[in-house]
Amino acid sequence: MTQRPFSRPGAIDLSALKRPAAPAPSAGAPGGADGAGGSAYAVDVTEQNFQAVIEGSMTAPVLLVFYSRTRMPESGQLAEDLETLSGEFEGRFLVGLVDIDSSPQIAQAMQIPSIPLVVAVLDGRPVPLMQDVLPIEELRTALTSVVQQFTAQGVTGRHQPRQGAVPEAEGDEPVVDPRYAPAQDALGEGDIDTAVAEYQKLVDANPADVEAVAGLAMAKVLQRTTGVDLNEARAAAAADPEDVSAQTLVADLDLLGGHVEDAFARLVEVVRRTSGEDRTRARDHLLGLFAAVGNEDELVLAGRRALASALF
Repeated sequence: MTQRPFSRPGAIDLSALKRPAAPAPSAGAPGGADGAGGSAYAVDVTEQNFQAVIEGSMTAPVLLVFYSRTRMPESGQLAEDLETLSGEFEGRFLVGLVDIDSSPQIAQAMQIPSIPLVVAVLDGRPVPLMQDVLPIEELRTALTSVVQQFTAQGVTGRHQPRQGAVPEAEGDEPVVDPRYAPAQDALGEGDIDTAVAEYQKLVDANPADVEAVAGLAMAKVLQRTTGVDLNEARAAAAADPEDVSAQTLVADLDLLGGHVEDAFARLVEVVRRTSGEDRTRARDHLLGLFAAVGNEDELVLAGRRALASALF
């Protein structure tokens, strides 16, 4: 994933767009990457609904993609691919499709330097993600990494599916499950031990709660890596490849850094070359990382196949 410094950090200035709300376009109105929008988690952003979309980022992330089919057709393809992939993540983020030709004032308000540009907005604040057009498979991997970073920060809210391309009534708000609030609040305050304890309560009460299991697994990764020096950890792992604890620690750090495949591959190799208690420890640790990422993730599915091959 390409990341570059954002030249104008800070909260989005909505002053240029403050005006009485206008009637929302119908769901079939032209706009966005593909007319009315083909995903329940993508919305065509206009000057009328821009502020509402940004306000939705207060509880779940919004990814704004700025594109122009006339000036740069490939940027339109990026918008289409983001719209397509948004459904796979089931509300972990909302894709806002901004056609800068149709809505130039939005581009001006955001002070967009060039297209394409994808910006993540959380709590009303923008963070740049990419300025390049990626093949859809690479884009899927990049989005998986982004969602993992959100989870590591305690951001686990979801958007409700949208039937049209434009947000509707005020009731169409992002869903925040209050069960996860204590753990998320603890993560936000940097109290990782409390977050682990809160997630553990949820898992104990309902072992089938996938969100709680993933939250607990990721909180434990954060707990294990607190205060760890990355360079020292890598040096220790390189110096003693048979030290399972050293290898699992680097795998944790790789996961947090977005290098998911590297984390999985490292532990698969540990499983392959060890036996007995060491193999069990490495396998169980890897299963915990699978849970942190999400068992339906393609990288996890591939990792499980590699683990099965290493075991048998």
